[in-house]
Amino acid sequence: MTEPVAAATTPLYVVHEGDPLRDRDTVLSLWSGNLGQQDRIASKYDWFYLGCPHGAPLLQLLRHTESESWVGTACAGRRRMRWHGHDIGAGVLVDLAVIPEHRSLGPALILQQGLIEAGGRQLDLLYGFPNPKAAAVFKRIGYSKLTDIVRYARALRHGRYLRSRMPGWLAVPVGAVADVVFAMADTAKRLFSTRINAAWLDRADARMDALWSASPQGDGLVGVRDRTHAKWRFDDCPLARTRYLMLTLPGQDSLQAWFATQVEGEMLHVRDYWSKDGINGIDNACLLALLAAARGAGHVSVSVEIAASEPHVESWTQHGFVARSRRPVFGRWSAAQDREAAQDLFLTSADEDE
Repeated sequence: MTEPVAAATTPLYVVHEGDPLRDRDTVLSLWSGNLGQQDRIASKYDWFYLGCPHGAPLLQLLRHTESESWVGTACAGRRRMRWHGHDIGAGVLVDLAVIPEHRSLGPALILQQGLIEAGGRQLDLLYGFPNPKAAAVFKRIGYSKLTDIVRYARALRHGRYLRSRMPGWLAVPVGAVADVVFAMADTAKRLFSTRINAAWLDRADARMDALWSASPQGDGLVGVRDRTHAKWRFDDCPLARTRYLMLTLPGQDSLQAWFATQVEGEMLHVRDYWSKDGINGIDNACLLALLAAARGAGHVSVSVEIAASEPHVESWTQHGFVARSRRPVFGRWSAAQDREAAQDLFLTSADEDE
């Protein structure tokens, strides 16, 4: 007697590979009300999805089978990185959005699995900066923790900081004294350091290419820090204004270091940077020049997000930068073998999408 054949089960959701140009309107409709500010999403899409010089991102769209409607999207934006001295293709996980009626773990996992399959064919590495609460989900679908990215901050004006720790009438004079003491200490250090000239620029320039080529890049995972990277990541980005602090030796035009900075309230946030010391850190003279420039511009503090080796981070903490918060970074290599990141891995907040 012939056994009955089980009827094929139609999946509730099906993931499709999208085309950033063709599917622009579909993605924007899914983002609307679900991802970011409404007046920013179109300009963000055109910059990140259509203008990336490294190639079109990997775009996934989720269709609800019963209604035949699009209900979710996710993306991996392409990034140029180096690993053991070789160029690799990487993708940063961004813009997971599912409409409220279908917002559960299942659709999100299906979208992420679609990105894993596409990334396995086209990229060497997928990585992301998930909310710490999502760490278990990332592990479940095959990602491993690469490192933590840590936000460090250095106060320049101490009155506001002290107000949370003492009465206001006392915080003001004590803060003023602290400002003078720390500023004088930094000035004294500069007298015994290499003299550095600092200039603010509004655009990336070609000197970044020479600095990147001449600097040590190590064997770990590091994003390419040249002019092409900075121009697209910052100059072309419509979401925030970036200014560069360019550091040179007196009488020379070649760069010792650069900092890509953005103003957040009264804080100067270093979004990215690179120096002649490359993966090894950044020397005293360059960091002292950064602090002096920030003071001169009237900022109350300086912050930076870094995932790097301990010696690299120490070049910041030795100048008063204190860890304030941290977030995990997860990655998944396309190759079958386990490829743990070396100790000289280097990431900043510029390795995210915005």
